[in-house]
Amino acid sequence: MDLLRFITAGSVDDGKSTLIGRLLYDSKSIMADQLEAIEKQSKTRSGGELDLALLTDGLRAEREQGITIDVAYKYFSTPRRKFIIADAPGHVQYTRNMVTGASNADLAILLVDARTGVMEQTRRHSIIAAMLNIPHIVIAINKMDLVDYAEDVYNNIVIAYAEIAARLGLKDVAYIPISALTGANIVEKAPELNWYKGKPLLQLLEEVQVEKDINLHDARFPVQYVIRPQTEDLHDYRGYAGKINSGIYKKGDAVTVLPSGFQSTISAIEVSNKEVEEAFAPQSAVLHLADDIDISRGDMIVKTGSGPVVTNELDVLLCWMDHKPLLPGNKYLLQLNSKIVKAMVKEIVYKLDVSSLQQQALTGSIGLNDIARVTIKTASPLAADSYRKLRNNGGAILVDETSHLTVAACIIQ
Repeated sequence: MDLLRFITAGSVDDGKSTLIGRLLYDSKSIMADQLEAIEKQSKTRSGGELDLALLTDGLRAEREQGITIDVAYKYFSTPRRKFIIADAPGHVQYTRNMVTGASNADLAILLVDARTGVMEQTRRHSIIAAMLNIPHIVIAINKMDLVDYAEDVYNNIVIAYAEIAARLGLKDVAYIPISALTGANIVEKAPELNWYKGKPLLQLLEEVQVEKDINLHDARFPVQYVIRPQTEDLHDYRGYAGKINSGIYKKGDAVTVLPSGFQSTISAIEVSNKEVEEAFAPQSAVLHLADDIDISRGDMIVKTGSGPVVTNELDVLLCWMDHKPLLPGNKYLLQLNSKIVKAMVKEIVYKLDVSSLQQQALTGSIGLNDIARVTIKTASPLAADSYRKLRNNGGAILVDETSHLTVAACIIQ
């Protein structure tokens, strides 16, 4: 079975945690002891009905306030596919948490309250989804039970969001009316929504095609480890291990090692300890080269003539994640795949208003949850692609040199 990573996002009280709880509950992915604990806690609340949001809101502060603060990851599977869900918080001050959760997502479910329609947070999360180049978007119009499952309410929200999708360049957008509380249109179609001719949510998640999102044209292989046993049996063995980010590698291919620029050919390929004729993304593999070249962790093996840009100056859009402000001249460690280099913030070009996509002149420093366009100078050259072209080789992080905390997520422009 293949794997689908998706994130849920929306405004406060749109029902994200309840939706995930409903998916887990209706797909029978909850352990008996978990269900018993949820039932006990639900009885303490008014009404006494099962509070499925408790399955993901695990922090005490989340349960007390009835909100999501941190990104909660949940795992479940059906006979057709495995899933990893990231439940992102809806508050503006937790923008960094959504960026973290969405960075590896194949699909985003953006919840819209049927009573209130498209809100500022809906636009904000849509912009972040567009920035992070998430391939598939599902607009789940929730709480349809509170508007008597009215088709015209659904249609008005579809029309309103279609304008946002067109402006942001979102291509694969699906719309689905649901009620996470009652389970309508989550796993099974609801008779109250018989006017809706599409698939229920779980079927849509099972059938969305993520294989086509893998780039098999631009070959990128970041070296994670150099295998050199130096035993009598394997005296001359030298293999370069890593995960193929994109593309296809075949035995005999002419390759270039970046950033050094040395060239060679692939003499052998191993996958799962077996020699094969070719390997492709997203497989983990060991490449052997015909020539002895100085290659270490962080170097990249690409096909000759089709490599990324090698540079020591990056133009990035970053989301700031630290309580200490970002100032020009600050020094950090920058990590791109397995490559770690010293870096300095050369210039802050502008701050981005995520609610309107307007560029704002910098009046002070960049603070927590701010998104800004900056220029970063690195101590040694990096082989990088633009994030829009290749997510796996266009996303980096900045790390504080002293605390070793991740302070920013970078989207290479």
